[in-house]
Amino acid sequence: MKVTKKFALAVFLFTFVNIVSAQEATNTESSSGLGIKGGLNFSTVSKGKFEEGPDPRTSFHIGFLGEIPLVSKILSLQPEVVYSRQGFEKTVQPFLGSSYKVTYQFDYVNVPILAKLHLGKIISLEAGPQFGFKVSEKIESGNNSSLENEVNDFDTAIAGGVSLNFNGGAFLFGRFTQSLNEVIKDSDSKNMVFQVGIGFKM
Repeated sequence: MKVTKKFALAVFLFTFVNIVSAQEATNTESSSGLGIKGGLNFSTVSKGKFEEGPDPRTSFHIGFLGEIPLVSKILSLQPEVVYSRQGFEKTVQPFLGSSYKVTYQFDYVNVPILAKLHLGKIISLEAGPQFGFKVSEKIESGNNSSLENEVNDFDTAIAGGVSLNFNGGAFLFGRFTQSLNEVIKDSDSKNMVFQVGIGFKM
């Protein structure tokens, strides 16, 4: 990871922790607080140069979140720091020979900053920007060939989803994120990730 990426990620983490800590110290009666979440990723990319269409990769994500009330109990800000395993698979059919699968594995530390709208006590909607920092990449080919692709280090996306909130701080959620920039340079392909999971907020 480049020095500039490390610095930017450190700033995000520092800001996230301090905003939530300050809010908790000044408003202990609100619903603000830290939480943990995790679940499954169903990730792929838009076609771009992969004209025949990529296949989804199933993996996981795990991370931390905070909720900061903005307008009473209706609207809040929810920053998160999430480790997310993404990527896609593609079946290659050569002109001669048997088909084989290529797996593209991209791991990110994602930082969504979402506006959260509470529709009553149970349902809430969330949407906002997400900033992703690539921490690793791996491309595996079923025919043992060597593949090289220049994967972008930074990913900007729009995220939106819904949560079901229960007494005691537990919640279920579903979310979709769509990248704004291409994942592999000169591919015109962008990350697309659907997430489902469970979490607990203090």
